[in-house]
Amino acid sequence: MSFPAIIMFVLFFLWTFAGMPLGHAMLASSIVYLLMSGSDIGLVASQSLKGIYGGFVMLAVPLFIFSAEVMNAGAMTDKLFNFASLLVGRFKGGLAHVNVVSSVIFSGMSGSALADAAGPGKISIDMMTKAGYRPGFAAALTSTSAILGPIIPPSIPMVLYGVVTNTSIGYLFLGGVLPGLFLAAVMMGVVAVQARIQDFPTQPRQSMKEAVATIRDAGPTLLLPVILLGGIYSGAVTPTEAAAVAAFVALMLAIFWYRTLTPRRLFEVLLTSSKATAMVAITIAGAVVMNYIVAAERFPEVMGVWMSQMHMGPMAFMLGVTLLFIVLGALFDTLLLLLIVIPILMPTVRELGIDPVYFGVVSTVNMMIGLIHPPMGQVVYLVSGITGIKVGAILREIWVLLFMMVVSLFILVIFPFITLWLPQMAGYVPEGAFH
Repeated sequence: MSFPAIIMFVLFFLWTFAGMPLGHAMLASSIVYLLMSGSDIGLVASQSLKGIYGGFVMLAVPLFIFSAEVMNAGAMTDKLFNFASLLVGRFKGGLAHVNVVSSVIFSGMSGSALADAAGPGKISIDMMTKAGYRPGFAAALTSTSAILGPIIPPSIPMVLYGVVTNTSIGYLFLGGVLPGLFLAAVMMGVVAVQARIQDFPTQPRQSMKEAVATIRDAGPTLLLPVILLGGIYSGAVTPTEAAAVAAFVALMLAIFWYRTLTPRRLFEVLLTSSKATAMVAITIAGAVVMNYIVAAERFPEVMGVWMSQMHMGPMAFMLGVTLLFIVLGALFDTLLLLLIVIPILMPTVRELGIDPVYFGVVSTVNMMIGLIHPPMGQVVYLVSGITGIKVGAILREIWVLLFMMVVSLFILVIFPFITLWLPQMAGYVPEGAFH
C-alpha cells in the first residue's frame, strides 16, 4: 500500500469516527489521496460519472425510497398491520407474530430496513406496549423484523450489489425470497417459545364482518408486491421500471383510494425522500472515487494472490467472509461494506467458483444483521429515536433474536440451494462449481 493510500484510510477512519457523514468522509479522504499522488482529479470525476451514475438501474433506488415513504405517510402501513393481525393475531403472542408478518408483507414493497422500522414497526411497538409487552422486547423484535425489508424483494442493497458486480438484479430478488421467509420463520419460532415462557397475550378474533372490511381495506395495497414482482419476473418491466410503477401505484392509492395523502403531507414525503436519496447518492459518489483508488492500488489483485497462497476453498472462504462481515457490520455502515468491500472481494469470489447471486444474497443478509448488532446498530438507534425507548433496554432484549439470526446466516452459507432454488426454477444457471 502506498503512503498516500495509508493517509487516505487513516483520515477516512478518523473522520468517520469523529461523526462526519460517511459519503463526505470518503470523498474528502479520497481527494487527499488524489492530491498527494498527483492524480488528475477532473479525469477521476469524469470516469466516475460515466460509470455507476450513468446506469439506468440506479433510478430504482430513489423510486423505492419514495414508494416506501408514500406508504408510510398514506396510512397504507396501518392497513397492512390490520391484515397481518387477521392472519396471526389469534396465536399466543399474537401481536409479536403480527410484527413479523407485517414486516414480511411490507418488505415486498419497500426494500428498506429503515422504512420498515419507521412504518409498520412504529405501529407494532405502540400496539404491543399498550397490550402489556415490555417496551424493550417490542422494540427489539421490531428492529430484528425490519431487516427483512432489504432481503425479501425488492431490495435497495441488492440493486446496488447488482450494479457494482454486474449481477442480474431479477435473480438476486428471487434469491432473497426463501432466505427472507426462512429468517421470518425463525423469528416467529423465537416468539412462539417466549410467548409460552412469558405468557404473552393473544389478540381477539375478528368477526366475519371485521375480517371482510380488513381484507377490503388492505386489498389494493397487497396488490403492490404482485404488480412489482410479477412485472419483473414476467419480463414486462425491468427492476427500475417496476420501481417506477410501484411508486406511481402507491401514490395513486394514497391520494385517490385511501385519500390520506394531503398536499402538505405529500410535500413532506418529497422532502424526506429527497434527503434520503441525497444521502445515498453522496455515499455512492464517495465509494466510486474510493473504488477507483482501490483499483489503482491493486487491492483486489493483492487479495487474490493472498487467498491463493492460503489455499482456501470456497466454503472456507465463505465462512471467513461471513465472520469478517459480522465484525465489520458491527462497526461500519452497510453502504461502506456494499460499495467498497464487495468489489474488493468479487475477483476472488469468481475465481473460487462461488455463484455471485448466492454470494450477493448471503452478503445482504449479513449486512442486514449488522443493522441490529451493537455498537453500530442503525435500526436499533432509529427505533429508539422514534419511540423514546432507551437503546440499553432494546439491546438487553435483542440478544436471543440476534443469536438466532447469526445461526440462520450460517445455515444459508452452508446450504446454497436455499438461495439458488427459486432462481434456478426461473431458468438461472449458477456460475462455478460451488452451488
